[in-house]
Amino acid sequence: MNQERLLQVILAPVVSEKSTLVAEKHQQVVFRVASDATKSEIKAAVEMLFNVKVDSVSTVNVKGKVKRFGRTFGRRKDWKKAYVSLVQGQEIDLTTAVAE
Repeated sequence: MNQERLLQVILAPVVSEKSTLVAEKHQQVVFRVASDATKSEIKAAVEMLFNVKVDSVSTVNVKGKVKRFGRTFGRRKDWKKAYVSLVQGQEIDLTTAVAE
């Protein structure tokens, strides 16, 4: 896989109550990824960026919400979320990874 493509796959970490609960219980990290990214691309990108071993990847297509602006209705974009399971003993600390 092309290294430039791998750098474009991971868009941002998802920081929410659910993602922190999943991180504590199941050693998983949640990322917002490119809509056309495959599981193998996501796995390779996480291993390259964070120097960890990935066990498995699950993806979810999140539908955009319908929002109202006065009398008109608009719709947010659909996006893709990836749950990345790490090998036992591996860890990604997003607070230090961003600072580096």
